[in-house]
Amino acid sequence: MKDEPGQILTLDEVAAYLKVGKRTVYRLAAAKKIPAFKVGGIWRFRQADIDSWIAAQSEKPEAK
Repeated sequence: MKDEPGQILTLDEVAAYLKVGKRTVYRLAAAKKIPAFKVGGIWRFRQADIDSWIAAQSEKPEAK
């Protein structure tokens, strides 16, 4: 995976990047819990948005 500004990732690439299953990424995208958009019915993700989402998740206080 190249580290280019504005890079668009596939569902498979995001799953590998986050080290989770493809099904998990699909569910997060469908529930609008992760930044994503569809092109021709196929989920796509901007790497910058994913990185921002990761940072935001790290800042949230854990639920008890």
